[in-house]
Amino acid sequence: MSSHAESAVRPEPDQVIQDIADYVHNYKIESELAWETARLCLIDTIGCGLEALRFPACARLLGPVVEGTVVPNGTKVPGTNYQLDPIRGAFNIGTQIRWLDFNDCFLAAEWGHPSDNLGAILAVADHLARKGEPLTVRDILEGMIKAHEIQGGLALLNSFNRVGLDHVVLVKVASTAVVSKLLGLNRAQTVDAISHAWVDGQSLRTYRHAPNTQSRKSWAAGDACSRAVNIAYLVKKGEKGMPSVLTAKTWGFYDVLFKGKAFEFQMPYTSYIMENILFKISYPAEFHAQTAVEAAHILHHKLKALGKSSDDIKSIRIRTQEAAMRIINKKGPLDNFADRDHDINYMVAYPLIYGKLTSESYTDEAAADPRIDALRAKINCVEENTYSVDYHDPAKRSISNALLVELNDGTVLDEVEIEYPVGHKRRREEGKPLLLQKFKNHIAPHFGEAHQQKLLETVNDSVSLFKMSVDKFTDLFVKA
Repeated sequence: MSSHAESAVRPEPDQVIQDIADYVHNYKIESELAWETARLCLIDTIGCGLEALRFPACARLLGPVVEGTVVPNGTKVPGTNYQLDPIRGAFNIGTQIRWLDFNDCFLAAEWGHPSDNLGAILAVADHLARKGEPLTVRDILEGMIKAHEIQGGLALLNSFNRVGLDHVVLVKVASTAVVSKLLGLNRAQTVDAISHAWVDGQSLRTYRHAPNTQSRKSWAAGDACSRAVNIAYLVKKGEKGMPSVLTAKTWGFYDVLFKGKAFEFQMPYTSYIMENILFKISYPAEFHAQTAVEAAHILHHKLKALGKSSDDIKSIRIRTQEAAMRIINKKGPLDNFADRDHDINYMVAYPLIYGKLTSESYTDEAAADPRIDALRAKINCVEENTYSVDYHDPAKRSISNALLVELNDGTVLDEVEIEYPVGHKRRREEGKPLLLQKFKNHIAPHFGEAHQQKLLETVNDSVSLFKMSVDKFTDLFVKA
């Protein structure tokens, strides 16, 4: 019989967790670029959430668990009259933000959408402000910058998707860390809370990939936000953590879920991720396809100028990055909205036919046009190695795609290659007015012209905005 016994001596917390807690509690954000980009990110993220409410599949998931419940001093959900406990509020806000795949993105070894964390940050900050705590929009922006940095920093060199885990694990970890500080937890408690985020059950990517793609991918981030808030509150009530949750032999995250490999880091936590965030400005499309969609629009107009249409296309070659080949290159019938907005072939075919790609382009009604699948069948995606290399280069972070179209009469159109989408840092000045127009488009269906003007004036006056109390800010977006 074995006489081996496990040591009960509790080790020092894993350094990875300590580093996150130290960053949250001690790092001072001095980058003006980060603060300004965070302001734009807040505007855009709220707008994306409002836009999602126009889709019944999203709206029906929102609200309290028990219909009619109103929580005193509860979190208010933008675009609705719901007032919920902060855990349920985080699910609501996180779900509406992510529903249309139109909020910001960061791509590296792991990809994800750091503004998903606003679901947890805003839910907690709004509740605390309604209880009388002096929290301002600046506090929200600080939380966003730090949540972006934690999620993106972990994503730079660590691929969770390659072991089958969904990137929302990083939303849960980042939100837990930032919300812990908002709730007044000290450094040691924040370490404990982060350990619970890692030990918590992690989502599989099953719902993002054929043949199982479905709408859970649109509320997975909301789920992660609500779990993060719940964890932080449990620790606030005294729940202890697990110091070696990552490194414990046999039972730790690395051995159980990461093939025994420890996390790697490219740089210390600063404000790099927010400064380099990718905005989805022009198209509600999975980000690896953004430049392909832009190229398709250009080719649509070239075809029109030649007196041709998509019916005259014989074949299309897409040169793309390895990540796009692996996650959004699908063949065969697409089952639903979530399936279509994660297929590069669909996202290219639609604008080649119609000259546009909007949230409505993925509905069952839109997909019923037989020309779409006929054109999808003519598309061939190939990996361009230089695109894959530049995708990971920290000085570039490009997301390149190139489209080559051959017509039935043998004509080959000039290849259209786009390296950086309009939402990229390198095109930020070009993108700012477009981002504001996107926000205008998203608030228009929800508010009258006078209130729209008030919203625009508020978000564009950064000095006053930063000082505004969180609850007063949220009230601007609430339905009467």
